[in-house]
Amino acid sequence: MASLELTGFEQARATILAAARPLAPERLPLREALGRYLADDIVASEPVPAVDNSAMDGFAVCSADTRGAAPDSPVALRLAGESRAGVPAAAGLAPGEAFRISTGAVLPAGADAVARVENTRIEEDTPPAVGEAGSGEKRILIEAAVAPGHDVRRAGEDIRPAEVVLRAGTRVGPAELGVLASLGAATVPCRRAPRLAVLTSGDELLEPGEAMRPGGVRNSNAYSVPALAQEAGADVSVPPPAPDDPGATRAAIEPLLDRDVLVLCGGVSVGEHDHVKRALAALGVAERFWRVALKPGRPTWFGTHGETLVFGLPGNPVSAMVTFLLFVRPALVALGGGLPERRRITARLAADLQASPNRTQAIRCRLERREDGWLARPTGAQASHVLTSMLGADCLAIVPPGGSPPRAGERVEVELLA
Repeated sequence: MASLELTGFEQARATILAAARPLAPERLPLREALGRYLADDIVASEPVPAVDNSAMDGFAVCSADTRGAAPDSPVALRLAGESRAGVPAAAGLAPGEAFRISTGAVLPAGADAVARVENTRIEEDTPPAVGEAGSGEKRILIEAAVAPGHDVRRAGEDIRPAEVVLRAGTRVGPAELGVLASLGAATVPCRRAPRLAVLTSGDELLEPGEAMRPGGVRNSNAYSVPALAQEAGADVSVPPPAPDDPGATRAAIEPLLDRDVLVLCGGVSVGEHDHVKRALAALGVAERFWRVALKPGRPTWFGTHGETLVFGLPGNPVSAMVTFLLFVRPALVALGGGLPERRRITARLAADLQASPNRTQAIRCRLERREDGWLARPTGAQASHVLTSMLGADCLAIVPPGGSPPRAGERVEVELLA
């Protein structure tokens, strides 16, 4: 597509997502599944909890035995045994008895409730009858009546057998890891993590620590963009920058086309020393679109080489981050097997914005919680080279082209960055 017409923002996203097909599944040890997307539904094979157990430290009782118990008229029950976490009681509970029980311990047969330890007292010795020796038995004085099921966790209360607990496409986070562990899942079916390379280009680029020279530019894209890719779950590699030379640019790109995603920062415009587009064409990468109706991010390029997705992002550091977040990150989610739905909410603007007649604007904003909802406050100067505008940004306010300039107090759609 050689046209210089701008591709609409939504059309560009749709084109990318249509080309992003989920990667092959693999089974991972549970500890290695963090950040991956499930390839299959997770169906419970056992209940959670596995058995009825106590929610509190106290005494397992038959609730009927506690009827009428109060601090000034406690009910006395014989202490007949104990059920500890991991060591269930050896026998069941008979009428008039209580078993000491700890949190998480199996509820003994015959018990249907737990009296909390703070509502009980222990009477150390049953008073002997006149002329008889003491029995040595301990009695529990219950000072508050309990209803059936009081402080009892029922088997299957959290998860029932055959229940679909997690759906395919769910991202595995800390809570998901805990639930999978509770189900006894030692391995998890996940989609493979996308393999991604970030290649920057330009003779002006300097690494941190190098001495500054006239015309030099610190290569911030080689740090911010790979970090965004890692946060999105990709397996990232960062080769050395490509110099501004046609042959060297082709040579740097060619070995990276075996990745699932190749991200090129800079060199996709129309300047005399912008060699990336020509190199991609020479290597057989099919262009899907070039130039997007987006501010910042107009010179964004997208193409495919077999199953490899190739993104040419602008070299300006803010533009590179914004276009990665709006275009590359959703593609990584789709490749990883997730659902790349945009995370959109609405918020009121804290300041007036300028209108753009023909480009969607992505305004870096900080969200503030107010009584009437979210307030989106621009982070400062919005020029594409002002990288500090990304500091503290929680979202991008998405302002469609045309129309009146958005004013403070108006509601706009914002795309969350975290």
